[in-house]
Amino acid sequence: MNIHIMGSVAFDRIMSYKGNFEDLLLPDKLHMLSVVFLIDRIEEKRGGTASNIAYNLSMLGEFPHIYCSVGHDFKGSYEKALQNMKINLDGIRVLEEQLTACAYITADQKGNQITGFSPAAMNTPADPSAYAKIQQGDFGIVSPGNAEDMGKFPQIFKERNVPYIYDPGQQIPAVSKESHLASIEGSEILIGNDYEIALISERTGKSKSELLEKTKYILTTLGEGGCQISQKGKEDIVIKAPKITTLADPTGAGDSLRAGLLKGLTSGLDIETSVKIGSTCAAFCIEKYGTQEHYYSLENFRQRYKENYGECPF
Repeated sequence: MNIHIMGSVAFDRIMSYKGNFEDLLLPDKLHMLSVVFLIDRIEEKRGGTASNIAYNLSMLGEFPHIYCSVGHDFKGSYEKALQNMKINLDGIRVLEEQLTACAYITADQKGNQITGFSPAAMNTPADPSAYAKIQQGDFGIVSPGNAEDMGKFPQIFKERNVPYIYDPGQQIPAVSKESHLASIEGSEILIGNDYEIALISERTGKSKSELLEKTKYILTTLGEGGCQISQKGKEDIVIKAPKITTLADPTGAGDSLRAGLLKGLTSGLDIETSVKIGSTCAAFCIEKYGTQEHYYSLENFRQRYKENYGECPF
């Protein structure tokens, strides 16, 4: 079974702020913001939703296909790093006159984030010639990336009987109501953090219960509160977050969770176990500064899973 990831490949410029954003916001002045954060650290790292997910899947023994457009600066260390992880890059379109997308991410000491994102090459859809590799029996995920692709890939997955996760994330405002509804319809899972799920509900005009008429599950990530699983006609289930040694950087934790979720589902495991696998992936990620800086062997992973949830299922 092949895993197909539609999303972004980007450079992340990650900055940390030792205070709390909320301490700098005046409720009666939100209509005229003028806020400065004194950054104590900045680093450039590999990032992007598709490559973050693929990076974690590679450590779990899966070698997915990525679909997106990048700029000329992708060639070199970034491309080589993904090739060394045995990630399939045949769905990546390189635009020689463009720069690769870049995210500017600032996180405070509570893990809250403010992000600015320059799409650059990501404004161009993925190369359609790569779609032929998507076949019945595979599994897909639609992550934040090119808005046109975010509407196109759910159609391709459904036409080819490929189950998929819909994960619009940061691109929720860039996608139309009609496209959101069409993409959620027939998906295996709709996933987002609690703010994103509320925003999808507002954007589509559909309540959570109405959205559950269109998708099998809604997964709501709650940070240190774990992950909530919602299903039509059943009580919500909350999977606790695993223990961590330190909170270095929350950036990329959601993508890590999605990788573990995909590993579980494509291994034939149930939704609860798959979320536990994803949560374990996320724990490794947030203990390192950057989205592709952590590493775990399968032995390390199994031990950590066992410490939090019991015997690892793979």
